[in-house]
Amino acid sequence: MTTGTDRRSVLTGLGALGVMGCSQQSTPETGPREQPARSLARAPIEAIDLSALETRNGGRLGFVAMDMSNGRTLGSRADERFVYCSTFKMYLAAATLIRIQDGRETLDRQVPVTAADMINHAPVTEPAIGSSLSVERLMQAIVEVSDNPGANLLLKAGGGLEAMQAFYRSLGDDSTRVDRFEPEMNRLDGEKDTITPAASVQNLQRLFVAADSPLTAESRDRLLGWMFASPTGPDRLKAGVPAGWRVAHKTGTGGYGPTNDIGLLYPPTGAPVIVAAYYHATRRTTPEANDAVIAEATRITLKAFGHD
Repeated sequence: MTTGTDRRSVLTGLGALGVMGCSQQSTPETGPREQPARSLARAPIEAIDLSALETRNGGRLGFVAMDMSNGRTLGSRADERFVYCSTFKMYLAAATLIRIQDGRETLDRQVPVTAADMINHAPVTEPAIGSSLSVERLMQAIVEVSDNPGANLLLKAGGGLEAMQAFYRSLGDDSTRVDRFEPEMNRLDGEKDTITPAASVQNLQRLFVAADSPLTAESRDRLLGWMFASPTGPDRLKAGVPAGWRVAHKTGTGGYGPTNDIGLLYPPTGAPVIVAAYYHATRRTTPEANDAVIAEATRITLKAFGHD
């Protein structure tokens, strides 16, 4: 089990050329360790010490936050790989919206839903078996309530796994892996279906804040609306922000410890803080304790930014 700072990434100022990671191995308890993988070109990341949370709870916590009011970025295990679980569904919706913008898809196209499509966690698609759902409804379902069959239907409609990986590459993310459909993508298997917290924050910044975002203002507003409305993970990022803040986010959870949450934290006034939290807990901890780790990491980081 990984605890303390024995294998913590030392995060120093990184210039525009990016860096190389270290060698990585996998264990059932902690998931993939550091491994050779290029990170995105990015601004400097300052180290923030979250080792006490790991020592107290076990597991491995990757956390990066970028304060868009000044560009300052704090992180822990920023370049280590983590299974992303359902956080990818936010990116899948973004990729689908870009296809709609380009005229390759439409919001109102009806997608048939069959019994053969069913896998676990289908709160929107299961009631629709034998009928169809619009592309817009499927996007809303995967972002707001993380419908698994809906994600597979949109992945297939968008050209499959290779097309989804190409989407990440189009953002400048040259490391995120796309290897399997739901629910297999949640299973720990080396680098498969993994992301780094640094890459995730950079992707979120490009999609929602950057002037050259591939999303139109209308698409960004639609996607943020679903992220604000999502009721999942109330005790993760949402529990770590000060009173009066709003959170647009997407959670991801694995049954053997992974507990993730990514999104944008909006203060009452001013620019948002972009956060990617990937916590690979141990099997011995409870879901409530895992959620609390992300909430506490959020509080610690926002305080370091001066938001308290």
